[in-house]
Amino acid sequence: MTAFALGPQERTWCAELRALTAGQLRPLAERGEPGRVNRPLVAALGEHGLLRRVFPADGPVRALDLCLLRESLAQESTEAETALALQGLGTYPVVQSGTDAQRDRWLPEVVAGRAVAAFALSEPDAGSDAAALTLAAEPDGPPGAGPWRLTGEKCWISNAPEADFVTVFARTGRAGPRGITAFLVPADRPGLSGEPLDMLSPHPIGTLVFDGVPVSRDDVLGEVDRGFGVAMRTLNLFRPSVGAFAVGMAQAALDAALAHAADRTAFGGPLKDLQSVSHQLAETATRIEAARLLVYAAAAAYDSNAPDIAKRSAMAKLLATETAQHAVDICVQIHGARALRRGHLLEHLYREVRAPRIYEGATEVQRSIIAKELYREG
Repeated sequence: MTAFALGPQERTWCAELRALTAGQLRPLAERGEPGRVNRPLVAALGEHGLLRRVFPADGPVRALDLCLLRESLAQESTEAETALALQGLGTYPVVQSGTDAQRDRWLPEVVAGRAVAAFALSEPDAGSDAAALTLAAEPDGPPGAGPWRLTGEKCWISNAPEADFVTVFARTGRAGPRGITAFLVPADRPGLSGEPLDMLSPHPIGTLVFDGVPVSRDDVLGEVDRGFGVAMRTLNLFRPSVGAFAVGMAQAALDAALAHAADRTAFGGPLKDLQSVSHQLAETATRIEAARLLVYAAAAAYDSNAPDIAKRSAMAKLLATETAQHAVDICVQIHGARALRRGHLLEHLYREVRAPRIYEGATEVQRSIIAKELYREG
């Protein structure tokens, strides 16, 4: 397998994932309540071994496997894809930087689909500028040694406030990225509360309020004042797979538009016979394939520990999410008004496709990362 072609085993696995999602996971997703954690769906991800693929027993997940998982699930159920991705995002700081005790406590529960994770980096005034976060870890003992009490608010946090544990990034030192520490905070800690937010996308998202929440050295992920690196290592792994999620949505939209163009009669013949339609579909398919290949290449670079992972991950997320927005918009236009009706696949994708251009680093942030890396290389 190269960065530009999947082998027979990968293609077969992706087909099996799509069939499993359509037959077993999509019905559970459809029965879920929008904006709430769908625990039966999370449990099914565990029962069918998909979370085990995200957290293999022999080490970290291959970035390419994560991308294939997310792309395949997204083609059939964005809710199932997002439930799986959020488990990975919230838990990978524990995988990469946690202690043996932290891993032993939480990883088996996550893999089985019994525990729900959250990744709490963004704040009301610190979204794209993550290094500017102000959630305070106030010393409750000797300075720098812990314990601490967390005071402040996190916002736009997926799975909040229903998660069973949260990876929280708080300020323990000076301003900037070198003064941030990552903590693993169970949801039952005193002083921790939150509320759901009613968002455009149907997946669960909310706020977390920390009113003197106690944490200790045992809750630190990695090293004190080095939590920004914990966050960035997780995001470097997941950014190409956000692109894979976007590619899966774009492919689902294209498949629907191709079927509609073949069946719909207009101006005396099938819609697909209109050059204006067929050329748009051809252009959209080409853009999706280009984005897919860039995602696979970024994943392969991550798996080979290439020196330019940050740049490639940013490029993959940038191109794939912007391409998906374009693709869904074109496919809505080809369908016409029927695609705007509540419950239509494209109406659903139109709402879902907007958020990935913002979360885990907005499009503008990705461009800044790419430019910074280009200047550094030059």
